[in-house]
Amino acid sequence: MEILRHVVLLVHLVGFAILFGAWVVEAAARRFQATRLMDLGLLIAFLAGVVLCAPFGRDYDFNWAKIGIKLGILVVIGALAGISRSRAKKNTPLPTWTFWLIGALILTNAALAVIWR
Repeated sequence: MEILRHVVLLVHLVGFAILFGAWVVEAAARRFQATRLMDLGLLIAFLAGVVLCAPFGRDYDFNWAKIGIKLGILVVIGALAGISRSRAKKNTPLPTWTFWLIGALILTNAALAVIWR
């Protein structure tokens, strides 16, 4: 059962890697807008995070504060990415600081996943 939890944890981190990698590509190209690949990474990270909340036969309690904070940050990332994609279709991009905020939130969420026990 522990192996399954570790596989799901790997998928969760891969979702963040896809999300952050797509963000870095857009930043390097100086396009400063969210993409479908970022949405895919966000979805993978979210779904794997939800699955990680399953007990998997654990004998100890979950860190609900960590789960709540990570979920809140993920919702904000999704909202900002959705707004960015919507405004890009109308040729009115978001301010550049908003794009950098998305990147900072992605990195913060991944750091919380790894560092906070």
